[in-house]
Amino acid sequence: MAEAQDRVLLKGAPGSPYTRKMLALLRYRRIPYGVLQSSHEPVAGLPQAKVPLLPTFFLPGPDGALAAVTDSTPILRRLEREHAGRSARPGHPALAMIDALLEDFADEWLTKAMFHYRWAYDADVRKAADVLPAYTRAQSPDEVLQAAGKAFAERQIPRLRYVGSNAVTGPVIEASYVRYVDLMEDHLRTHRFLLGARPAAADFAAFGQLTQLAHFDPTPMALTHERAQRLSAWVLLTEDLSGLEPTDADWLDPTGLPATLKAILGEAGRTYAPLLLANARAIRDGAEEVRTEIDGRPWTMQPFGYQAKCLGWLREEYAALTAADRALVDAALAGTGCEVLFAA
Repeated sequence: MAEAQDRVLLKGAPGSPYTRKMLALLRYRRIPYGVLQSSHEPVAGLPQAKVPLLPTFFLPGPDGALAAVTDSTPILRRLEREHAGRSARPGHPALAMIDALLEDFADEWLTKAMFHYRWAYDADVRKAADVLPAYTRAQSPDEVLQAAGKAFAERQIPRLRYVGSNAVTGPVIEASYVRYVDLMEDHLRTHRFLLGARPAAADFAAFGQLTQLAHFDPTPMALTHERAQRLSAWVLLTEDLSGLEPTDADWLDPTGLPATLKAILGEAGRTYAPLLLANARAIRDGAEEVRTEIDGRPWTMQPFGYQAKCLGWLREEYAALTAADRALVDAALAGTGCEVLFAA
């Protein structure tokens, strides 16, 4: 298994939005890859990640030996460094900062909708429990598959506390998803992708979550198809962009972002930005619970250390900008609510 290093090797499953994010990215960038259709169990002959997450990439470590690597955003950045051409990151630093913010919004906020809908509604729970185990155990007897689905659902539903889905936050998550669908549909009326006529990291992040929300889980799928036909089609088209021929001129001009993109940034500022700040305060203060308001409604969840890291990484990228590029970002974010993330 480890000898095929002429291609990127990873383990994943179709029910994992981050697996779908990275596979679509690899196809678009025309990076040869091999995907092991697998769940979280170890693969013989390959290293095991400290925390078994999907996708798991098997990439050379500092000593040249294969290492199991997770976390899609750092992997996406590594692929940018190691594989030239067809970049998914804008060349302009200010636009790249906007891309990083929107990628994080999709990875960390939109995923709340994905987990919430999947495990909060009976029809969605049934479909997930019935289908997801069959991705890797289709040859099992029916009773074994059913038992695996029941066990999987029972394991996943309590984990909603990690993403922040509960009786208090559910209405906030659902209202945000409806707005997001409408905003994306509006943007796609005039733009092929978030940042112009070529896909960015933020597009692949949104795509990954929407593969489940728009085309698998019954409740958000019906909602999305009713409200956003362009978005529903966009998800299917973004699955394989290997035939697209991008140019540098395809990126938006960061000095004049369209109103439709500013509106999407406004949704991030309305919801995700206050959560990031509240979560960071809770972790700093050693609180056992995040308590705040989002969109005028109460929000409570267990503090999430990873999202505190996300805020730190965004601030590091912002701080690394030149004064001129920082001014462009500040102008783009003014009035969206996202500007509070980078306030002194």
